[in-house]
Amino acid sequence: MLSELRLRRAAGLSTDRWREVAVEPRRSTRLGVSFRPPQADALGLDAHATLLQILTFPFEIVRLGAYWNRIERQPGMFDPTELDRQVDAAEQAGKQVILCVGALKTFGYPEFFVPAHRLAAPLREGVLIEPAAHRSLLDAACEFATRLVERYRGRNGIVAWQVEHEAVDPLGMEHSWRLSTSFVRAEVEAVRKADPTRPLMMNGFLPTSAPVRLQQWWRTRDQGDSLAVAQQLADVVGIDYYPRHALLGIGGTTLYLEGETSSSDRRRRRALFAWARTQGKRLMVSEGQAEPWEAVTTPPNPSAQTMSSCAPEHVIQNYNRCMHWARDEDFALDAYIFWGAEYWILRKRSGDPRYMQAVARILEDS
Repeated sequence: MLSELRLRRAAGLSTDRWREVAVEPRRSTRLGVSFRPPQADALGLDAHATLLQILTFPFEIVRLGAYWNRIERQPGMFDPTELDRQVDAAEQAGKQVILCVGALKTFGYPEFFVPAHRLAAPLREGVLIEPAAHRSLLDAACEFATRLVERYRGRNGIVAWQVEHEAVDPLGMEHSWRLSTSFVRAEVEAVRKADPTRPLMMNGFLPTSAPVRLQQWWRTRDQGDSLAVAQQLADVVGIDYYPRHALLGIGGTTLYLEGETSSSDRRRRRALFAWARTQGKRLMVSEGQAEPWEAVTTPPNPSAQTMSSCAPEHVIQNYNRCMHWARDEDFALDAYIFWGAEYWILRKRSGDPRYMQAVARILEDS
């Protein structure tokens, strides 16, 4: 465990090391990107203009999220205008869309997007959110997801639905409540009923270091983590891969967990590939780290510097590592979806195009 800890200066000088990293071939793996309006807002970007810029890249897939508290801002309201514009723009750009219909957890901080009027009291910490004790919330979540699927199932661009985000894991260190498998299963059944023709994707975090792996096992030991539940319920299992992230920052120095050379994820990863091969299931990297994960909720944007948790060369290295997995297992990943596009645009506007250039190299050379 100690070998995976690093104490580093959080920010270092920007370099062009990303130009020197060879790019692994992706074979049949499609490349994509997630779009997070809350992140664009947090970075001070215009969300729709940011999406339009992202869509100019030759990605094949874009993952969009239906944020419940943005669509249902008050009781009786259902206004998906913002999401309509996103789906329209993606289709006009010729992209395939994975649409996360939520409902409670959707990708992007703070991951929990239930409208305030849907909860009489905050969810109690340390408990499983079971259908019997939260019937009205489950009914509302299923109704919301069903309504979205019915609205967009006629769109040719949508190739899969996502139900929840890291469905049964706790929300980081901020909340210890978790959705029960039975709660999520009911949502899955509602989505399948509304559209039995498209595959359903569910994702989970793949721990890359021993401390995180042990913590995740302990916190989810009663019903398994989100990857295990995805294997039970989904057609496509998405792996969220973040090999470097901060634990604690003090001044300009940060303690990091660096798992890119660790063997902590090897057994779980190989078991996933073996399961997918024998069961005829699809695997993708639903989130490949391509922006910093520091000890703050919004990635810093330092002038002429890059953050230690994810420099531009790491964007290529993280992609390469996942392509190595697929090659070693003789299994084609369905897709590799980059996480961090809004940050690349912020950096370019701040005078540092290196993140976008690194991603462009992958798109051109893979």
